[in-house]
Amino acid sequence: MSELTLTVMRLGFLAVLWLFVIVAVQVIRSDLFGTRVTQRGSRREAGRQQQQQSGRQQAARQQAAPPQQRGQQGGGRQRRNAPTKLVVTEGTLTGTTVALQGQTITLGRAHDSTIVLDDDYASSRHARIYPDRDGQWIVEDLGSTNGTYLDRSRLTTPTPISLGAPIRIGKTVIELRK
Repeated sequence: MSELTLTVMRLGFLAVLWLFVIVAVQVIRSDLFGTRVTQRGSRREAGRQQQQQSGRQQAARQQAAPPQQRGQQGGGRQRRNAPTKLVVTEGTLTGTTVALQGQTITLGRAHDSTIVLDDDYASSRHARIYPDRDGQWIVEDLGSTNGTYLDRSRLTTPTPISLGAPIRIGKTVIELRK
């Protein structure tokens, strides 16, 4: 074997070794500090965050309002058996309630999710729950690794949710309630 071939092989091996070290450091850093969230379109992102925050504040106000006033808030029509809240029934967030006001609710480990799941079996953008035109609430799996389950069946397409039907994401169970 010539000296040139041996030197090229040594340099190639060194490059592969450094590539491995860099990838290992990135994996360790993401495990320790979480994934990096980049903000694109800062105006649009800021508006969306402000809308989420105002939705959360409005949900807190609605929960604090007397029962006779709750139906009047929101201004839109509601069906008689329409769900009004999303309740976490199992998992680390048991007891958490989110008022349903026609906005999309995102579920996952990402910090900008409506409900942030501290669950090893949840993806960063795991699922979303949103209303359709008829006022029916729909759950959709967003390509998660471990899947989203509605009444013990794994979701493959956006599916309507009935009142009290358990939605399972890892160890977390969520239900729509009146």
